[in-house]
Amino acid sequence: MTTQPDEAQTDAVRRAGGWLRIDLDAIKQNYQLLKSRVGPDVAVGAAVKADAYGLGVTRVAPALYRAGCRRFFVATVEEGLELRPILAADAVICILNGPAPGSEALLQDKGLTPVLNSLVHVRRWAALCRDTGVRSPCLLQLDSGMSRFGLSEADIDTLIAENTLADLAIDYIMSHLACADEYHSPRNEGQRLQFEALRRKLPALPASLAASSGIFLGEAFHHDLVRPGYALYGGNPTPDRANPMHPVVTLLAGMVQDRWIAPDVAVGYSARFIATKPTRIATLSVGYADGFHRRGGGLASAVLPDSPDILLPIVGRISMDCMALDLTALGDSPLPPGTGFELIGPHRPLDELAAALDTIGYELLTGLGKRFHREYIESSQ
Repeated sequence: MTTQPDEAQTDAVRRAGGWLRIDLDAIKQNYQLLKSRVGPDVAVGAAVKADAYGLGVTRVAPALYRAGCRRFFVATVEEGLELRPILAADAVICILNGPAPGSEALLQDKGLTPVLNSLVHVRRWAALCRDTGVRSPCLLQLDSGMSRFGLSEADIDTLIAENTLADLAIDYIMSHLACADEYHSPRNEGQRLQFEALRRKLPALPASLAASSGIFLGEAFHHDLVRPGYALYGGNPTPDRANPMHPVVTLLAGMVQDRWIAPDVAVGYSARFIATKPTRIATLSVGYADGFHRRGGGLASAVLPDSPDILLPIVGRISMDCMALDLTALGDSPLPPGTGFELIGPHRPLDELAAALDTIGYELLTGLGKRFHREYIESSQ
């Protein structure tokens, strides 16, 4: 005979590990905030690639749709196929990496919109449109100086000579900024000017250049569509200034046990931390298998949400399933097993943790593991 766990049991299981709170209301507020930064005639899409930056596309994309978003960007055909049944038919799903060879008919059948990045992409999509008699929509990406995706000036000249573009229904001409998060970089204006020069070779069509940080570079970068991602999820699109976005993610690690250790006692693998005085050590049930970087010991810290001004250093090496936290600053204050310590959240901002670990918040978000108990917060749907 089996029984269903009651609420207390479920809560105990949650607190035995790590748990992730994802504020869908904050994501929707961030969408509206970004929308207010651009003109009323500028459409605001959303990048939901990589499982909505690790936060769960099946919950995040519908919330953005409810906020008014109608154009979504994923990286691969597989991501597009996963997203298509989740959203209403009027949601446009764009495949940033373009159509995988041989997938063109599938994209057309499922109503997915490819971003055409190369001569091969353009020619295969144009051939499909001719063969089926259906000019299915696409986006055309130009390489304005990042040398990643997109057509070069020579490619554009080739397509014009071939008259291949006549077979396409192009929603937007797009490109991507390499240094948008570096507000004063001259490369931003250089790319914008190159983008405009390349566009002039083509028929007059709506354009898209800015993603999250590009929105904050000013009106000249907005064009007809912006494509935010990281900023929607609470990341700072203006690293040299205060973060204008609402925090979205709170990552809590449950305490398994704590103890006092004497001076000269080691903590963790390779004895990378050795106490120099009586030290209170807590073992938290989050490790590198959960996406918390192994190098975080000695660099990052956590807080008790009720005592956010007391920074508690992470010490020793991060293990696969756990880490050690120095609680000495809390003295003998009793803490029950399952107490949650904030690793990311309103008191430990995502970008601060990323800086401590010498990485970026994008990498931290997309690396969040599948073992976390996830709580989604949304006041209305």
